[in-house]
Amino acid sequence: MGAVHETRGGVYTVRLDDGRRVDASLRGRLKQSPGHVVIGDRVAVANEGETWTIESVEERSTGLMRRGRSGAAPKVLAANLDRVFAVVALTAPAATTELIDRLLVLIESSGMHPMLVLNKLDLDAGARAALGPLTELYESVGYHTLPVSAKSGEGLEALRTELCRGTSALIGPSGVGKSSLLNALDPALALRTGELSGKSGTGRHTTVSSRLIGLSCGGFVADTPGFGDVALWGVAPEDISGCFPEFGNAEPCRFRVCTHLHEPDCGVRAALTEGRIREERYRSYKKLYEEAVEAAAPNY
Repeated sequence: MGAVHETRGGVYTVRLDDGRRVDASLRGRLKQSPGHVVIGDRVAVANEGETWTIESVEERSTGLMRRGRSGAAPKVLAANLDRVFAVVALTAPAATTELIDRLLVLIESSGMHPMLVLNKLDLDAGARAALGPLTELYESVGYHTLPVSAKSGEGLEALRTELCRGTSALIGPSGVGKSSLLNALDPALALRTGELSGKSGTGRHTTVSSRLIGLSCGGFVADTPGFGDVALWGVAPEDISGCFPEFGNAEPCRFRVCTHLHEPDCGVRAALTEGRIREERYRSYKKLYEEAVEAAAPNY
């Protein structure tokens, strides 16, 4: 037995329970399910001479997934994670609340409660100005925020404490500094980093394969390619509201099944009117709910 630590071009690096690392391919039946084996998966392996194969995959305790580019299948990012961090930049490129909400809901819908990492605190006055409102908003609805700077080191000790426990993942768009943060936390990693695109102001992909990185403190971090298209997969419309923690603090709705969009005596919309739910968060909910309805509609 072992855990998958890297996937690249049909080759899977497995860290066996005895500490050895071997490169394995998939047994034939597993090849029929593309993306079925991802980093973090616990797998059974067999060898014939120097050739190793993955025979089976254990049931996952958690699975972080989003909609794939084609929209027809899920993209599983990592399995069996203990915690996930949504990483965004305060500037260059500046995060929007819609992007942050999508990342948080993506993690919530995978059964985990995320932490929010606000990076590039050092860059300019705009970063400091953006920090206060974002921290106030997300702390008020129950998320722990970690303002950090990979360059100055501010906030890194708090992040290190979290990452050194178990297996974690950093997810977010390209260019927000995920690899730079890991390099600052553990310089021996020497991960490749890149500059922003001059035309779009967005990040270029520097992580091209998925892998679990072992930190010197003992934790493991899933290093996955950045993505800007944060679309949910397999989340029913009625489950979207459960991914917004503050909705659970609203008064009960009249109807047990409530979309929180138009029904009378809706506790969520009452809380919105009273200012106990923020307008920007409700807009994110409405958009994600509508996308989930569209995704669930039969495609004739």
